[in-house]
Amino acid sequence: MSEMQNIKSLIKETLVIVVISLIIVIPVRIYIAQPFIVSGDSMDNTFRNGQYLIVDEISYRFENPQRGDVIIFRIPEKAVEMSYNVLGSKTYFIKRIIGLPGETLDINGNDVTIFNKENPNGLKLSENYTFVDKLIPSRNIKMKITLKDDEYFVMGDNRNNSSDSRYWGALQRDLIRGRPFIRLFPFTKISLFPGEVRY
Repeated sequence: MSEMQNIKSLIKETLVIVVISLIIVIPVRIYIAQPFIVSGDSMDNTFRNGQYLIVDEISYRFENPQRGDVIIFRIPEKAVEMSYNVLGSKTYFIKRIIGLPGETLDINGNDVTIFNKENPNGLKLSENYTFVDKLIPSRNIKMKITLKDDEYFVMGDNRNNSSDSRYWGALQRDLIRGRPFIRLFPFTKISLFPGEVRY
């Protein structure tokens, strides 16, 4: 075999490998998993700025998000407006699900009480994952909200430093992209389903 034929054969093999790789990687990136880099302090101390996550985009096609799940979602239009369009509609947030569809939430500062069929008299959430940054003035928010059948109430774990449902309202189900499946960086914090809690 001549040198020219060797080069052609090598190029052909390389192209085949590239095409096969793209056929495998592109659907995975679009439908199954996406990388996500945490930006900001709203989820301190659970997730720190700059941490690298892989987002599971397939689970919520077969099951509903649960209270305590940390989710990645497209920013609601109201949040875009509140940022004076500094944040675009293609921005993604990371927050924790606090309230589920059909529930009523009574929020008094950092205290959250849930009213639902199982707890008609109210269930005060025990949230030991929350972080209060004492350098930021406390936001003593008082509100009561009832969620529709396709709405979730989300909050950041850093309660004094989070743009969340307390400000821009309930999150529509169709905006949810997925949940962190793996924390890859920093290497000392590698974990599966990081930050997830169950009540």
